Amino acid sequence: METYIPIFPLKLVAFPGEEINLHIFEPRYKQLITDIVEKKTSFGIAVYLDKLMPIGTEVELKEVSKVYEDGRVDIKTVGKKVFEIITLENPMPQKLYAGGRVMFYENDQNIFQNIYSEYLFYLKELFRLMNYDIDLIPLQVNSFTYAHKIGLKLEEEYELLLMDKEEERVKYLIKHLLKVIPILRDIEAAKNKIKMNGHFKNFDPLEF
Repeated sequence: METYIPIFPLKLVAFPGEEINLHIFEPRYKQLITDIVEKKTSFGIAVYLDKLMPIGTEVELKEVSKVYEDGRVDIKTVGKKVFEIITLENPMPQKLYAGGRVMFYENDQNIFQNIYSEYLFYLKELFRLMNYDIDLIPLQVNSFTYAHKIGLKLEEEYELLLMDKEEERVKYLIKHLLKVIPILRDIEAAKNKIKMNGHFKNFDPLEF
């Protein structure tokens, strides 16, 4: 399915289901938000790396939290669907901001239970090592839920967004966690050794 939406480029990956709070200060994007409020439509956050990338996420405006005297606004949005930019107009006719025709991606949520369980196991271990107290509720956690909290680079987050199958995304995150967790365990072990400095040590007798 294709449609035409306003485009808001950011050095940010917005994931479907994610709540994104934005501070809007540029004139073109203040105009964009004004139009979104009036027309009750959505807009797209397009990822900007070294250039504007073709994949982004449609977001829905949930609330205008604050309007400043100079026209700046704080807004709350939520990510909806991933899209690919087919054509781009920068700016849109008679507007300050860009817009484009986009095609929405289908999101295959199917995943084998054993792979999902493995992902939750490593996710819990990561947060334990980070001393991050969180209650992971099965079926309420997907590949996007904590993707910003597990140490992915912006380019890696974008790579995750490109994947249209949940199982593929989860396998990608498991691979990442298997690299990060041993590093955190080594750091934890080093901290414990530092704590032991100055303590009396009891060594087992050696036979030689």
